[in-house]
Amino acid sequence: MKSVSFVIPNYKKTPLIKHLSQVLKACPLGSEIIVVDDCSPDDTTTYLKKHFPQVKVIKNKVNQRFAQSCNIGIKATKNNLVVLINSDVAPKSDFLNHLVKHFTDPKVFAVGCLEIQTVNGKKEISGRNKCQFKRGLVIHSKAKITNLKKSTKNCWASGGSMMLDKNKFLKLGGFDLLYKPAYWEDIDLSWMAREKYGYKIIFEPRSQVFHNHETTNLTVFGKREMEIISARNQLLFTWKNIRGLKLLQHFLWLPYHLVFTNLRSRGVFLNAFFKAIKIQLQK
Repeated sequence: MKSVSFVIPNYKKTPLIKHLSQVLKACPLGSEIIVVDDCSPDDTTTYLKKHFPQVKVIKNKVNQRFAQSCNIGIKATKNNLVVLINSDVAPKSDFLNHLVKHFTDPKVFAVGCLEIQTVNGKKEISGRNKCQFKRGLVIHSKAKITNLKKSTKNCWASGGSMMLDKNKFLKLGGFDLLYKPAYWEDIDLSWMAREKYGYKIIFEPRSQVFHNHETTNLTVFGKREMEIISARNQLLFTWKNIRGLKLLQHFLWLPYHLVFTNLRSRGVFLNAFFKAIKIQLQK
């Protein structure tokens, strides 16, 4: 197997240390593991150096959030195949075998994993997705997984569990900080890879990880602010990537969204719209 680098963006010691041992078990000899600690307020870096000396730690001096932490970590890797994985993800021991094989195709940019989580005592799977242009906006959603033994094309590879080609990642400029602090940066990256360069984005259901979704965003921002950020970034994505007739349709649909979508969302859309305009004016 080719040498692989792992990059784990991280904030705070937990849940990282609950899952890091499982990551190590899934790593073949010669693999590189980089944890980019995003200025955690606890003793994360000291703990890692003491208990996981085989892990390389890069500590941000100030909090950079997800996209920039990933960019920093990926640039620092020594291998071209990079696994980007969240700190709350525990991969199955054989998950790498199913990812690496896709990169014999020079057009493959990224391959996403099947994610398993337990919600209210019930196992749920995800990782396959779709995008569609509807009512003037790009809508992303889960797609049904019907075959666990066959890879398929995907709209985007999730930043929480995927393998990517480092050289192509750098060619694309990495994750766009336009979307800081979070959301849509992995969709944007995959979209550019596919639409600008014709690269392939793959979903591989045989590569499986347990994703516990212990997100820090909910505790840091709260549910409503997360909804506003997500809607803001949906608008920023549209203005950045959509052109021609579809862009015209977007602006024709905007009055509808500013009234009716805003009412349904209890003010989220209008708030998001003004925040997106402010970012555009600052560019």
